[in-house]
Amino acid sequence: MKAMFKTAVAAMALASAGTLGSAEELRLSHQWSNKDIRHQVAQIVADEVAAADVDLEIKIFGSKSLFKPREQYKPLSRGQLDMTVLPLSYAGGQQPAYNLTLMPGLVKNHDHAARLADSPFMEALEEKMAEDDVMVLVHGYLAGGFAGKDKCITKPEDVAGLQTRAAGKSFEQMLAGADASIASMASSEIYNAMQTGVLQAANTSSSSFVSYRIYEQVSCYTPASDVALWFMYQPLLMNKSTFDGLNEDQQAALLAASEKAQTYYLQEAKKQDANSAKVFEEAGVKIAEMTPEDFEAWRALAMETSYKAFVEEVPDGQNLLDKALAVE
Repeated sequence: MKAMFKTAVAAMALASAGTLGSAEELRLSHQWSNKDIRHQVAQIVADEVAAADVDLEIKIFGSKSLFKPREQYKPLSRGQLDMTVLPLSYAGGQQPAYNLTLMPGLVKNHDHAARLADSPFMEALEEKMAEDDVMVLVHGYLAGGFAGKDKCITKPEDVAGLQTRAAGKSFEQMLAGADASIASMASSEIYNAMQTGVLQAANTSSSSFVSYRIYEQVSCYTPASDVALWFMYQPLLMNKSTFDGLNEDQQAALLAASEKAQTYYLQEAKKQDANSAKVFEEAGVKIAEMTPEDFEAWRALAMETSYKAFVEEVPDGQNLLDKALAVE
């Protein structure tokens, strides 16, 4: 009898231990270091979900350790990956409409970006994501600017004749329309290209300008300020079926955590732009300001080049573009 009792107690202890260790684990992939704002957004979600104590754990695989940067959307849509933070335009091959999330002049500033994220334009994009079994947890845009080796760049005429690096196909189309010569390269190659005279101007994100120390190679920097030309949508996404498979408490915890992370994302994105200007100024680089008139001149050029190409290439491109431009 005692033996049977001991066996029952042992079985109960084992079952209990199994229950304690049965928290569901979600895998989140991204390409950045743990110092990057996009990792910090993911970490907020993971920490808040853990604190909610709903038997859900988010394990973050950063620095390209799980998937290559441009190869995350497909496994996410197939349920082979649970979550990712990535520039949505990386998936433009699967959904050409996503190329609109890296389009010059479509976003004016961070507050405008936040309004775009909460608009019929974003709803239309989310419908396309749903077709791929993908949903947005955290909306976020990051901004960028221009840097010139020998001169300031604020308006289209300023890049005429310059060998220029642009961030993305749509920017290359627009800059070519301004008579710039285009040099395609990763942002990590800008420094060396400037140093060797291959490049006279560059366009990239605020964080890349700082992390790659471009301030050592240029005389003038035009940061994202009241208006900026370069904005890139970089959300935290989740496989929709995975989300739907969670219980109500887990879903609620995830959504609450995502709301907190989104507020942080917007605040920190603004700080990054201001910080980049400060870093360049302290390095002795002249700081230029893009005026609203400069912005409109760039947008007019984009209409004739990048926007026109997008509408021609994407079946419902005009409808999506109109939705985006309708957001004031």
